[in-house]
Amino acid sequence: MFNLPPFKNEPFADFSDERNAQGMLRALEQVETQLGREYSPIIGGEHIQTGNTIDSVNPSQFAQVVGRVHHADKELADKAIETAWTAFKTWKHVPAEERAAYLIKASAEMRRRKNEFNAWMVYEVGKSWAEAEADTAEAIDFMEFYARQALRFAEHQPLTQSPLKDEVNEVKYIPLGVGIVIPPWNFPLAIMAGMTMAAVVAGNTVIVKPSDDSPVIAAKFMELLEQISLPPGVVNFLPADGPTVGEYLVEHPQTRFISFTGSMAVGLRINELAAKTQPGQIWIKRVVAEMGGKDTIVVDETADLDDAAAGIVAAAFGFSGQKCSACSRAVVVESVYDEVLAKVAERTKKLTVGNVKEIKHFTGPVSSKRAFEKISSYVEIGKQEGRAVAGGERHELADEGFFIQPTVIADVDPKARLAQEEVFGPVLAFIKAKDVDDALNIANNTIYGLTGAFYSSQRDRIERARRDFHVGNLYINRKCTGALVDVHPFGGFNMSGTDSKAGGRDYLGLFLQAKSIAEKM
Repeated sequence: MFNLPPFKNEPFADFSDERNAQGMLRALEQVETQLGREYSPIIGGEHIQTGNTIDSVNPSQFAQVVGRVHHADKELADKAIETAWTAFKTWKHVPAEERAAYLIKASAEMRRRKNEFNAWMVYEVGKSWAEAEADTAEAIDFMEFYARQALRFAEHQPLTQSPLKDEVNEVKYIPLGVGIVIPPWNFPLAIMAGMTMAAVVAGNTVIVKPSDDSPVIAAKFMELLEQISLPPGVVNFLPADGPTVGEYLVEHPQTRFISFTGSMAVGLRINELAAKTQPGQIWIKRVVAEMGGKDTIVVDETADLDDAAAGIVAAAFGFSGQKCSACSRAVVVESVYDEVLAKVAERTKKLTVGNVKEIKHFTGPVSSKRAFEKISSYVEIGKQEGRAVAGGERHELADEGFFIQPTVIADVDPKARLAQEEVFGPVLAFIKAKDVDDALNIANNTIYGLTGAFYSSQRDRIERARRDFHVGNLYINRKCTGALVDVHPFGGFNMSGTDSKAGGRDYLGLFLQAKSIAEKM
């Protein structure tokens, strides 16, 4: 058996160390020389230019083109599925040890090029240095962890043996087939690589349809897979329009599973399309979906209020609130509401927002013009539903990039739009609760159930939160973002998705099926 040391999380680089900072600056300079290049679909190792290109732009400086990406059509989608099935015929028989070895090689190469991948995220999605570093580290973690889990699923599985002495029984986990991977733009490396390589190491072949807001990073990951000599056709790269080609891939009778991370609306649409059996389809498609949240941090009067305020601000405004786990609601008991609100407002006003090519900025732009307009509209809605105590005004750089000032809206009703609808941006709703019971009721009053945090020093209240706060990832006396692979398996309840627990020990099972074999000797 292929032996690997126990899994441990990839450490984050400390950019206050001048050596690390200089390495990042060199990577930014190197990547800047590569901006504006063209990238095309890759099917079975063949790079196919279509002539139908879209520009991926730098959200910090939207006049700057990061890359031009050729879009595929339905004809290429058919070719990708056919190619993936051809590759599956051999890939499914590759021993788990060999498949895992590809992930270990990929993680080692990514570790060597960590600053380069960080720099691409700074340019294409506006991640700060620290946020980009965490994203790349998580991608490495996913590959290292899933490699080890593939070996575990390939081991002999314990069974109660038949009372018939001449019968031998076993269970084997076998791959599903060809799947469609539809990753988000906000963790353009970590989630994309994790979703892709989990399916691959389990023995499946896939078609990756990247987000139009981060296709270049996905193309760079494909270059890495080519560099480690992953067999052609195991991972196929198909940038394409979502409502047409994306839906076509989901509905295709030869699609076996769909792995999706993104908005609730798109996730529900995928689930609906996948559930309808197509002519010639011989299986029930499996959908693995993570669909966002409306995440709450609850603070009671016994909490460390400075610690709670720091956690709220970090969780609400890290990467400009563009995380499905981000704190978008702070629910505070009324006896300390004003004090916590003042502390959060003061911290928020000190946050620096600007072009994240410079390390001095805490956070950068939102991802796109579409996101900018949506979030700006929610700022105005919030000012009607409550009162802005930080932010709320147009950012001074909004004519150069998609910059929005971190905004805190106080005195929001628990049922108001700002308290219920996913904004996916740097807008925080502050809600007053009568007491802890009321606070937990408010925390559970949305259609989502992804992450949440509970700040308190009372054990009985903490135990109540552990029992009654209905989220897939609950954090006690710490912020509700920053999940680590195999430390905080990640996935939510209700409309937050299928509770797939990415980075957990059950995750690979979603891309496998169990085959029971009994043999009479």
